[in-house]
Amino acid sequence: MVRAVVFDVGETLIDETRIWTRWAERLGVPALTFLGVLGGCAALGLQHTDAFAMVRPGLDLDAEEAAWAADDPDGLRSGFDADDLYPDVVPALTALRAAGLRLVIAGNQPPRALAALRAMNLPVDEIRNSAELGVEKPAPAFFAAAAELAGVPPQEIAYVGDRTDNDVLPAADAGMIPVLIRRGPWGYLHARRPEAARAHVVDSLLELPQLLKGLTAA
Repeated sequence: MVRAVVFDVGETLIDETRIWTRWAERLGVPALTFLGVLGGCAALGLQHTDAFAMVRPGLDLDAEEAAWAADDPDGLRSGFDADDLYPDVVPALTALRAAGLRLVIAGNQPPRALAALRAMNLPVDEIRNSAELGVEKPAPAFFAAAAELAGVPPQEIAYVGDRTDNDVLPAADAGMIPVLIRRGPWGYLHARRPEAARAHVVDSLLELPQLLKGLTAA
């Protein structure tokens, strides 16, 4: 029986379209081009950071972010706010909490993303990120930490994310119930991979309350 749900952040809860569009503007690249390169990285099994090297070879990403912060200290820049939540997030979280499930948000995110998420007052029990936990997905220690936050055994936890490699398969290996949400570049592509058969695939978080009834880990 599922007693807790742990959620990834990017493209699970947060629509990253505005983030990548702002990055394209910052780099002087057409938005469609940058978004297309990101999609190519997803298709080729590369990381999103590889997209920066493709469109701006030799770019020092940390230095660019620091310069951007100096230029626009009060802007969102590469961050997000409540306007970037997918429309199904709050209704789904509300329904899951009403069903008595413990809800945790835990993803690979920089420090300031934690404050942004907490400012949204989402109906969840815990919000943590890799910066605070000191470990990133797909490391087993990340999922062990997520299970500790959930407060129940791994086999009673569903982990929801948009990637097979970083999210749902490592979660399954940790004993959790894997749920892949089919949205964002990685989500649509990874849902077509053979290994996605190990996960439950949904197109909306609103499908979770019914899906999770009676589910057990493989």
